[in-house]
Amino acid sequence: MASNRGVAYMGTGKVEIQTIDYPGLVLGSRKCNHGVILKIVATNICGSDQHMVRGRTTAPTGLILGHEITGEVIEKGGDVEFLDVGDIVSVPFNIACGRCRNCKEGKTGICLEVNPARPGAAYGYVDMGGWVGGQAEYVMVPYADFNALKFPDKDQAMEKIKDLTLLSDIFPTGFHGAYSAGVGPGTIAYVAGAGPVGLACAASAQLLGAACVIVGDMIGDRLAQARSFGCETVDLTKDATLPDQIAEIIGEPEVDAAVDCVGFEARGHGSDSAVEQPATVLNSVMDVTRAGGAIGIPGLYVTGDPGGVDENAKIGLLGIRIGLGWAKSHHFTTGQCPVMRYNRQLMNAILYDKVQIAKAVDATVISLDDAPQGYMDFDKGAAKKFIIDPHGSIAA
Repeated sequence: MASNRGVAYMGTGKVEIQTIDYPGLVLGSRKCNHGVILKIVATNICGSDQHMVRGRTTAPTGLILGHEITGEVIEKGGDVEFLDVGDIVSVPFNIACGRCRNCKEGKTGICLEVNPARPGAAYGYVDMGGWVGGQAEYVMVPYADFNALKFPDKDQAMEKIKDLTLLSDIFPTGFHGAYSAGVGPGTIAYVAGAGPVGLACAASAQLLGAACVIVGDMIGDRLAQARSFGCETVDLTKDATLPDQIAEIIGEPEVDAAVDCVGFEARGHGSDSAVEQPATVLNSVMDVTRAGGAIGIPGLYVTGDPGGVDENAKIGLLGIRIGLGWAKSHHFTTGQCPVMRYNRQLMNAILYDKVQIAKAVDATVISLDDAPQGYMDFDKGAAKKFIIDPHGSIAA
């Protein structure tokens, strides 16, 4: 049997490469005839992974990380009809059965059958069903005909793999944030956070036709990356308020749509930028979104945070000024992105050169052995999206 290696979470601030079991077409004690085994072509480090590595979740030691998976089919179960060995596929981070009520309604981020603890499952993530992660050499994907998105041409896919690998999570997630906030032609949008999801959201807002996209962050390199593809930026470490900085750009302190791409590890703004204030972004986007506008919230909020700033924050109970949102008749969209709602169309946007998403997020390829250093650099605020190439498949 072939060997396998993966990135394991080994406690707060520590990941290491371990030899792990080679995946089989099995689920518990029964054969998984609807699954495939993938040889990983590309698998990415996500900000959501970083929450776990920082010790901000209840993730168990030894968890194999990784929910952003692109791979080549090397084995398939007897019930798989529409995929063949040799196909290269994108795998949505959220695992879905395709058969339950939610899946049939297109709500694949909250499948009812693949996680015994709660709706929704993901590879290599805390409380998401115990599925083995894909920051590895090989991984098993269940319900493969439903979950996997096949790329139409293998050679073309490899030429654009740094873009296409982002279909497993951050590109659809960023797009979902912008789309659910109502971004469309002529919209003025504010994106909180210039990490990879925020940058993907900003690029998505442009794809959707936004007239002006403003990105806020506290890290200069990330703001520079947002400006590199035409975004306006605000520096949230400045004493000037967010509404005032927005007004300097567009002449008024409110936008049509806003997206929270930060989540529960948010910090205060201005003089409070060194202090964690988990409701800061949620409150600030309500402040700057016009009455009747919408707010997308793809940023992660958790129900258990051992490192929370107080007892309320540790259970996800935050000081949100919901009265403001109510008074302004805001519409909110939260939760995991239902990746399959968008990934095929976004694949076409990539293949037909309508978007350069890898350039927008500065996709940077590293080896599997360099993954621990990638986590360290990402934690320091690197303005990059790290793509792990376990088999040396990606051309320089």
